[in-house]
Amino acid sequence: MQTSLVEWLRGRDDEFLAALLRLRSDLAVPPPGDLTVLATRAAIRASVQRACEELDTVALTVLEALVLTGAGRAPVPAAEVRGYLGPDVDEATFGAGLRPLLDRALAWGTEEALSVVPAAAEVVGPFPGGLGRETTGPAATGELPALLDALTPEERKVLDVLAEGPPIGRSRSAGDGSGPVGALLSRGLLVRRDSGTVELPRQVGLALRGDRPMGRLDIGRPDVPVRQRDSDVVDGTGAGAALELLRRADLMLEWFGTQAPGVLRSGGLGVRDLRRVAKAADADEPTAALLVELLFAADLLGETESASPEWLPTTAADAWSAGPEEGRWAVLATAWLDLPRLPGLIGRRDEADKPITALSDGPRRPPAGRDRRRVLEALAALPPGTSVGSAEDLARLLAWRAPRRGGRLRDETVAWTVAEATTLGVVALDALTTTGRVLLDPASRESRHPTELAAVLHAALPAPVEEILLQADLTAVAPGRLSADLANELAILADVESAGGATVYRFTERSLRRALDTGRTAEDVRAVLHARSRTPVPQTLEYLVDDVARRHGRLRGGAVACFLRSDDDVLVSEVLAHPATGELGLRRIAPNVLVSALSLAEVLDGLRAAGFSPAAEDSGGAVLDLAGRGRRAEPRRRAGSRAGAGGAEGAPTRRAEELVERLRAGDALAGVRHSVADRATTLRGSEATVTLASLQEAARERQTVWIGYVDAQGVAGDRVLAPTSVGGGVVEGRDALDGELRRIQLHRITSIAPVGDDDGGAR
Repeated sequence: MQTSLVEWLRGRDDEFLAALLRLRSDLAVPPPGDLTVLATRAAIRASVQRACEELDTVALTVLEALVLTGAGRAPVPAAEVRGYLGPDVDEATFGAGLRPLLDRALAWGTEEALSVVPAAAEVVGPFPGGLGRETTGPAATGELPALLDALTPEERKVLDVLAEGPPIGRSRSAGDGSGPVGALLSRGLLVRRDSGTVELPRQVGLALRGDRPMGRLDIGRPDVPVRQRDSDVVDGTGAGAALELLRRADLMLEWFGTQAPGVLRSGGLGVRDLRRVAKAADADEPTAALLVELLFAADLLGETESASPEWLPTTAADAWSAGPEEGRWAVLATAWLDLPRLPGLIGRRDEADKPITALSDGPRRPPAGRDRRRVLEALAALPPGTSVGSAEDLARLLAWRAPRRGGRLRDETVAWTVAEATTLGVVALDALTTTGRVLLDPASRESRHPTELAAVLHAALPAPVEEILLQADLTAVAPGRLSADLANELAILADVESAGGATVYRFTERSLRRALDTGRTAEDVRAVLHARSRTPVPQTLEYLVDDVARRHGRLRGGAVACFLRSDDDVLVSEVLAHPATGELGLRRIAPNVLVSALSLAEVLDGLRAAGFSPAAEDSGGAVLDLAGRGRRAEPRRRAGSRAGAGGAEGAPTRRAEELVERLRAGDALAGVRHSVADRATTLRGSEATVTLASLQEAARERQTVWIGYVDAQGVAGDRVLAPTSVGGGVVEGRDALDGELRRIQLHRITSIAPVGDDDGGAR
């Protein structure tokens, strides 16, 4: 007996329906009124296509077999479907492929009668299983075996090639009827589709394939080589990558704050600017592009609102930079996970052959977050510390899991995701780190302040070191992660020469002058070096500190607009006479005082370029640090800080259960409508007293009634109400569908009927 999809759904329990709504979340938007609406939506082509994107190779193969057997037109036995799959697919594999189809309401029924939604034939395509369409010619009759036995070797070769699939071929002899193709056309073993194209009929393909109607099937899960690594080593390597990411992010924000590159007219960051920021951050261009996108997504980088907009760090970047390393990293990692963009596209060319730039609309891909999680979840399915052989191996596994998802960039997206995750420290040594597993946890993703994620990274970070190793070549080696205060001191005293497991800092005249500009004295600098160095302070470094300090501050500048002063009158005269200072507009107002119309920062920079070592001072004569933090843009506060999360993976559990309750109530209401339609009393305007009396009696007896009415716009509708009060020209009662209190004006009621216990169970 044939069972429709809606009847089959009515026989499922609430748990099944809730799971269906989570698997196919599009069915719940907007909420369906009853199971008939749900079944109709489940059979729509667009919804079926979306559902098929989640199916693996085995399920899609079973779906093709169902289409081939005609299950979209009439139910077929499961044994017939298994027969189409051939000896390559055993009963257990068939069951594993059929279960996802039943769970998603793409197929339904029993072992004796399986059906599939008709739209599956359109989604699968015109040639399921590599077989052509059926024909009504000689190939569809009992003459087929004799026709195949009479084939010449050349003709048999043509048919065998088409039987392998696809069943469509092009031939120059298809139009003139000559050669083997012409002979096959004349006997009906091939069908002409146009002047140069022929098609192998399905009946012929099935006969040639024998006991494998769908051909030789290799649908087993691909073997992916794995390697077991120590989990602590994986986490430690990932933590090191996270620290390197933060170092480069700081360099980028510093560069944007001082350089303020302009926004392209078409939006985005220019190609040359990306190269410059990559150089400033000591990164290659793909890494720089990823970091720029992350800073923007985390609201740490934005564009100014002006006639000529520029890219600048936002005011939120200052607070972020001052935070602990693990918290700062968590902000970037969560922004990356749901980033609705593909940074890997940056540098390529679009359909118009124009370069795709960072921060433009070119890399935008709304499903990117969903695909990114899909790659990481495949790694998370492996035991901790287990790494895959390569990104290509992982791409093969994911292609088997969801062949219809990902588009033309599917395999490249896998490689990009693994590379980006490695840059962030989410993946290390081709294995998912512990921080990566916590990042994937839905509870962590929903947390506005991902403290758990930060705590996991903090545990993986090496203990900070409090000492450095000073070298005779004016360098210092940091043998690990520095404590925050020591890192701040070194950032002022020296410049990073190379980063990695051990960071090398170099002391230069410029870096020491920068330290003195902050108000430190030579004694302060020497005290830090002696206290923090595990090795003796080299004499060359002592000499350099003393030499820079001796010359530093002999010239004092103040913001008059500005002034220069010195106790050495000869030095003042030397500055005034130097040819390189002519553009500074300096003039003497006293034997030891010069003034300029330029800003103090410009004058000091000009003097330093000329070889002098001036220092700025405040009104009390103390050294003043003029190092600016750069300009800032206002942070964006877009609706939903997690925009682009790639969409919900399914209706939340509570909402799905609520929808199921509503479906059951709507289905009961539909039964009530059908039951009372024949005995409903149609009212005329003169019968208002009948309406009032019937409703008052229903309210007294606590009886449910079916009411047909016309709303203010003239649209007919109906409700099943349990009236609670009638008066003032209005009936008020509880809706049997959702329990809400409803009010209907009496003069709009067109029909009314009582609802009994045998009318579908509505109360």
